[in-house]
Amino acid sequence: MQSAANFPLKWNLSPLVSSSKVQLVNLKFRKAHALHCLRSEGHEEKFENSSQDKLGVSSVIKEDKHKDIWSLFREAQQNILYLNKQRLAAVEELEKLKNERVELLEKINQLEEESHIVVKKDKSSILWELLLRVDSMVLNGLIGTEEASSMRQLVREHQANISEFPLDVLQQGDAQVLAELRQLPNRGKRNGLHVIHICTEMDPLVSVGPLASYITGLSCALQGKGYLVEVILPKYSTLDLDEVEGLREIEADAYSYFNGQLHANRIWNGVVSGVGVTLIQPVYYGSMFSRDKVYGYSDDVDRFAYFSRASLDYIAKSGKQPDVLHIHNWQTAIVGPLFWDVFVNQGLEGTRILLTCQGFDSKASHVASFLFFPLCLVPPEKLELCGLDPASVHRADRLQDNTNPQLVNLLKGGIVYSNKVVIMPSSPSEGRTLHRNSIPGLEPTLAVHKEKLCFAPFGLDNSKWDPSIDVYLPENYSAEDIKGKSICKAELQRQLGLVEDVSTTIVGCIFSEISGVDLQSLKSLVRRTAKNDVQFVIMMMNEDQMIIKELEKAQDEIEKKDGRLWELKIMEAMEKDLCCDVHVSAYTSIKNL
Repeated sequence: MQSAANFPLKWNLSPLVSSSKVQLVNLKFRKAHALHCLRSEGHEEKFENSSQDKLGVSSVIKEDKHKDIWSLFREAQQNILYLNKQRLAAVEELEKLKNERVELLEKINQLEEESHIVVKKDKSSILWELLLRVDSMVLNGLIGTEEASSMRQLVREHQANISEFPLDVLQQGDAQVLAELRQLPNRGKRNGLHVIHICTEMDPLVSVGPLASYITGLSCALQGKGYLVEVILPKYSTLDLDEVEGLREIEADAYSYFNGQLHANRIWNGVVSGVGVTLIQPVYYGSMFSRDKVYGYSDDVDRFAYFSRASLDYIAKSGKQPDVLHIHNWQTAIVGPLFWDVFVNQGLEGTRILLTCQGFDSKASHVASFLFFPLCLVPPEKLELCGLDPASVHRADRLQDNTNPQLVNLLKGGIVYSNKVVIMPSSPSEGRTLHRNSIPGLEPTLAVHKEKLCFAPFGLDNSKWDPSIDVYLPENYSAEDIKGKSICKAELQRQLGLVEDVSTTIVGCIFSEISGVDLQSLKSLVRRTAKNDVQFVIMMMNEDQMIIKELEKAQDEIEKKDGRLWELKIMEAMEKDLCCDVHVSAYTSIKNL
C-alpha cells in the first residue's frame, strides 16, 4: 500500500459509466497529452496567427524564387545574345578569311601567269628590258654614262644569245641586273645601227594618222634587219598602256629645260611589239598631255617643243649614243636645231638626224591640216621656250619662213638641220608633185637641200618587189610561169574569209583617205559588178575610225540594196616592209657623212 501512495489518485466521474471506478494513471504521460489537447483547444487563435505567418513567409520565398528565376532567364537571354554575336563575328571572320584565301589564290595564279609570260619573252623583249634597265641605272647614279655606253654595246653584241640571260634576275633590282650584265664576256661585233624615233604617235599605243602604223611597222622591219630601234613618246593620258610589256617607272626624276627653268619629268619604259619604248611625263606641265586629243590645241607648239627638248635631255643624261635620231613632221622637227646648237657636244658627236615628212599637201588629207600648216609657223620668240636663240636661227638660211619673214617655220628648220629628209607622199598625185619640188612655201628650201632628199614610193614599187622570190608568198610566180598566182589567190581568199573560187575576180583598193567622191565611186563600182563574181579588198594606209565607219556604212547600204556580201579588211602597209629599204639607204648614207 505504501507503494501505491506514491501515485496520485484522480476520480473519473464519467456519466457514461455506470459504476465508479478508480484508475491508476501515470500523470507524466497524461500531462503531456493534456498539454497537446490544450494547444489544440485552448490556444486556437494563436495557432491561426502562426499559420498566417507561415503562409506569408512562404509567399515571400516564392516571390524571391520567382525573381531569381527571371533573373536567371534574363541572364541566360543575355548570354544567348552574346553567344549569337560571337557566332556572327566568327562567321564574318570566316568569310573574310575565305575572301582573303580567294584573293591569295588569284594572286598566285596571276603571278604564275606572269611567270609564264616571262618565260615566253622573245629576244627583242629581253634585249629592250636590259637596255632600258641600263637607262634606269644611269638616272639613279648606279653607273656613269661611259660604263652605260659600254654596257649597251655589250648587250647588243650578245643579242643573238640574249635569251640565255636569267629571266628571274630581270624581276630584281637594278643592282642585281648590273651584276649579271657585268658577267657577260666582252666580245662580239656590233650588228646594225642604233636608231631612236622621237615622235608623237605609235600603233597600238596612240594612233591618229598614218604616222602611228608607220613608226611601228618601220621599227619592226628595221629590227628584223639587225638594227636596234627604240621610240620616245609623250605619256598621253589616253595611251593604251595594256599594250606595253614590262611597263615600269624609273625611280628618278629626269630634268629638262623649258621657259628659263629646269622641270622634272617622270620616265616610264617598256616594250611594244618587240620595240623599246620610253614615255616622258611632265610633272609641272602635267596638263600638256592629259587631254582628250593628241593634236588640235592652241598651245601645240609649246607642248611638242617641251617634249622635243625633254627627249634630248633624257638621251644625253642617260648616256645614249644613237647613230640616228629619227624625227617626224613639224611636231618634233625642232629637235634638229636643238641637237646641233645645244646637244651635239654632250657625248652625241657621232649621232646624225633624219627627218620624215608625211602629208605635205594640205589639200591631200584631212590629217595634214594639223600635221603641217599653219601650226609650224610661229613667232621667233617661241624658240626661247626650249633654249634656242631666236637671233641666231631667225635667218633666211635657217628657220625664217620663206613667205612670212617675220615668222619662223619649224618644218623648214627640221629640213635645214637634218642630215637626210625622207618625204612620204599621201597620194600618187602628191608623190608626182613632190618629185617636181613644188611643195607650197618650201620650194627654195628643198632646192637648196635637194641632195639630202629621199622620196618614198606611194604604195607598191615594182622595182622593189618580185613575186618570183618573195618568201612571204605561199607559192612564187613570174610572167613566164604564172601557175603560182592562182595558189596565192586562193590563200588570200582563205585568209580573208572570202569564198574560195579561182574564177572570181579580186579587186584590191588602196586608200590613204576616202573622200565623198571616192566613196560614191566605190559604191557605183560595186553595184555595176553585181552580176559578176567580184570580190573587193580594201587596204587602208591608216586606222582613221571615221573612214572605217563610212566604209561600214557603205557596206550596209550595198548589202541591203543588192543583197550580196562584200568583205571589208584593214591592213597595214608598213608592216609588210614597204618603204623600209628607202630608210635603210638613208640611215646608211647618214652614218657615212
